[in-house]
Amino acid sequence: MNTATALRIVTLLALGLGSGALPAADLMENFDLAGGNADLGGSQGVPLDQQALVRQIGEANVALLSQSGQSLLGQIVQNGSDQEAYILQEGVQNLASISQQGTGNQAFISQSGAYNQAQIEQVGAYNSASIVQSGEGLNSSISQYGNGLSVQVIQH
Repeated sequence: MNTATALRIVTLLALGLGSGALPAADLMENFDLAGGNADLGGSQGVPLDQQALVRQIGEANVALLSQSGQSLLGQIVQNGSDQEAYILQEGVQNLASISQQGTGNQAFISQSGAYNQAQIEQVGAYNSASIVQSGEGLNSSISQYGNGLSVQVIQH
């Protein structure tokens, strides 16, 4: 890690960006993120209206975030170990957020269409959650606190 990268990480943590996931409603109003922020890919040719954040603390965590469309926002935050999180979304003005804290949690969000929101929050160990949405104006939210919990939401 070079000095510039280390300084950037320390600055982000000092600004409170390392303190946990934001609620999904707050993410939709971050218009300040669109203004050519190089950390979010603005200078690498990625459309400015697609925003993605993956933050992992711990060991052996896996995250995949794939987006195709316009005005999409995806966020994965993992704190712990042996966790898996996947977000696949396409369409227009969709938001997806996964926050995991613990060990061995699994989360999956797949959505297509327009104006959809999906959020998964897991705290504990060996929980499983998935949201699959296809359509317009769909909202889903899963919160799991405990161990060995499982839930699946499907909306069309």
